[in-house]
Amino acid sequence: MPGLLKIIASRAAPALRGHNLTQRANLYTRPAKEKIGPAETAIGMSMFSLAILGPAGWILAHLEDYKKKD
Repeated sequence: MPGLLKIIASRAAPALRGHNLTQRANLYTRPAKEKIGPAETAIGMSMFSLAILGPAGWILAHLEDYKKKD
């Protein structure tokens, strides 16, 4: 049985994949055009932290409200 599945998979896999697309990464080896300052870095990191931790904090702060069956 495993041999039969291997044969079916080897014949079906190319048909399911379709055309092969080559993906290329855009890599640049030059330094950035503009330097990012410490204030911009702090604002960016705080916004990302708020976006990630904010919803979890909201749920934990209102956990007792979610437990009620009203």
